[in-house]
Amino acid sequence: MEQDGPARDGVEGEPTREHGPADGSGRGEPGGAGGPEVAGTAGAPGEAGGSARHGADGDGTSGGRAGREPAPETGDVDPTDFEAAGPVANGSGRFGRPGRPLRRSSFLVGFTGALGVLLAYTVWLGVRNAGGILVLVVIALFLAVGLNPAVGRLRSWGLPHGLAVATVVLTLLLLITAGLVALVPPVITQSGEFLAQLPSYVEELRRNRAVNDLVERYDVMERVQAAANADTIGRALGGVLGGAQLIFGTLFRALTVLVLTIYFLAYFDRLRDLGYALVPRSRRQRVSLIGDEILAKVGAYMVGALSIAVLAGATTFTFALIVGLPYPFALAVVVAVTDLIPQIGATLGAVVVSLVAFATGLPEGIAALVFFVLYQQVENYLIYPKIMRRSVQVNEVAALLAALLGVALMGVVGALIAIPTVAAGQLILREVVLPRQERR
Repeated sequence: MEQDGPARDGVEGEPTREHGPADGSGRGEPGGAGGPEVAGTAGAPGEAGGSARHGADGDGTSGGRAGREPAPETGDVDPTDFEAAGPVANGSGRFGRPGRPLRRSSFLVGFTGALGVLLAYTVWLGVRNAGGILVLVVIALFLAVGLNPAVGRLRSWGLPHGLAVATVVLTLLLLITAGLVALVPPVITQSGEFLAQLPSYVEELRRNRAVNDLVERYDVMERVQAAANADTIGRALGGVLGGAQLIFGTLFRALTVLVLTIYFLAYFDRLRDLGYALVPRSRRQRVSLIGDEILAKVGAYMVGALSIAVLAGATTFTFALIVGLPYPFALAVVVAVTDLIPQIGATLGAVVVSLVAFATGLPEGIAALVFFVLYQQVENYLIYPKIMRRSVQVNEVAALLAALLGVALMGVVGALIAIPTVAAGQLILREVVLPRQERR
């Protein structure tokens, strides 16, 4: 009976350890034969039996699990957790042991690489098929960037944003309409005159003895009759249909560019902020500063180039009126359009007008040459530096190469956007790439 006393003491202390603290720490009351916690953990066999009986007769939980400390946060796993959870937790259940992580699987690496190649090929096909539309989007975007400073200037004068955009777009439409009015009537008039005089030209050729000798010697009439068959007529009709399709396609592209330009102008600030929001926050401020600088320089260049082109066209129009050249308005439009091409555009326009002047008369041709030589000097050394002082500064060789590449890709519009593109790349190279290379 005396030997059962300590065992009963241990059994009586066990419920106190299990149900005493509310947090389930399982610590016994201090004092007793075994010390503060040793008495509760290293009892006699009777203690273990008493704990088991209590777990069975109590709330149905295991006494050993109720008194266990929670698992440490260092990632160490208590083996008794696996024993209590059953065979599934230790990897020997019906689902087997877990395999290696997927990031180490060679199959996943190969599958991801194949998906990347497939995605790249799909993107390339999409860009190739939608290349024409993408070119129109790029043209409209550059036009919006170039016209946005004008919208900002009108807004600074107190006009609402929508009214400022409408004013700029209407002004652009008026300029385009004026150019079409200047170019289309001369072409129609000259074509009509040529068709009206064509019978007389043919009659003069028939009366010419030298021409008749050549016709008889080389059997020109027989060859003309042989060529005038169904296939030739079909190809001619196909060419006419192709010309009509070209006209409608050009009108569609022009309308698309106009609509996209209006949209980009109306939502320019939102689109810019959305682009900056895609940049990580840690780099957003620097990217926004560089982006604003690029947009400002590109816009200044576009406005400056258009201003110089309009001035060149107006000067040419005045000169053509004074000298008496035919179709002065059309010649002025030709000079203004070609003047948009950097480096070589002004020379091309001068050559066209000079040829027309020499066709009119020798004095008119000489006057045209002198006029364009003097005007080019004034434009290069006075007008261009004054207008472009806030715009981009690009090396002449780089500007020439960019202009030629832009003309080959997108014509006159490509030449116009080539210089701002090179200037943007130059700014990124100077502000981002070169400083990073210096820090290495």
